This record gives sequence, C-alpha cells and structure tokens, in this order.
Amino acid sequence: MLLMSIARNMVVNHAQKPDSEKLLENQIFDTAKYYPGTLVEPDQIRRLIDDSFLYLGDRQRQEIFDSLNAELLNPKNAAVRGAMIEYFTDRALIVRAAQLQLARMPSSEKERVAREFKSELAALPPDEQAQIGELLRKRMLPVPSDLNQLLLAVFDAPR
Repeated sequence: MLLMSIARNMVVNHAQKPDSEKLLENQIFDTAKYYPGTLVEPDQIRRLIDDSFLYLGDRQRQEIFDSLNAELLNPKNAAVRGAMIEYFTDRALIVRAAQLQLARMPSSEKERVAREFKSELAALPPDEQAQIGELLRKRMLPVPSDLNQLLLAVFDAPR
C-alpha cells in the first residue's frame, strides 16, 4: 500500500509540473536520496515507523529505523531490498491496524482480554512469564497504554 501510495503521489506530482521542470527532472535524478534500486526514501520509512509503532518511545523507534536502514543500505541485500521494504511495510501496517482496533475496544472488552491474559500467563513457564513482564514494563507490546496498564496489573497481581 505504501509503495502504491508513493507511486500515485509521484504520478500526480509529475503531471502537475510544467514541461520545463519535467525535462530538467529527467536529466538530473538524485539517486542519493533513495534506497538503491528503489524509489523509497529513508524519510518514508521513518514516517512509517513513527506512524505504526506509536507504543514505542522515540529512542526505540530510532533503533528500529537505524537497524532497518543499515540493512537496506547494505550492498549484500541489493537483490532483496524491495522485498524487505514490502515485508516491513506489511508488518508495520498490521501492527498499526491492531493498535487502532485495540484502542477502540470498550473498557469492558479490555478487562476481558486482561482476564484471558491472566489464565494464559499462568500456563507459561516462569522464564517466559518474566520476559512478558519485562516487555510490559518497557511498554514494548503493541497495545494501547491503558491495556498495557491492565495487563501489567494482572502480571503484578499475586498468583
């Protein structure tokens, strides 16, 4: 979807430019601002991360961008760069959609999810429980803040 949106914007913007600008644009194409072999800019990836991973802090989103950016710029990944962008875009949009759906959920439904979480948590080994608790404390699960608080309260309650 992101790539289609980008392509659509490029077509519209190109059609609106005067012929003199189109001619100049065809002669000078700044490939430095795109990932090699694509028409995707690092700024577009950054916006996707910022828009899709709202539950993460600025530093955490920066780490995701830095890691992905390094992989996309790595010459060894030239053959799969487009597929990497498409895969990441799909996953980011799925996370965003899930967050929006959870945010719209009524509080009674969120409480039901927390109760189910409690029973699922009890079935896990202690080391996995500890890992989940750490993710909740660091707010790294893709859930709205209020649901994270409910899940954390369930986690911290005596079992």
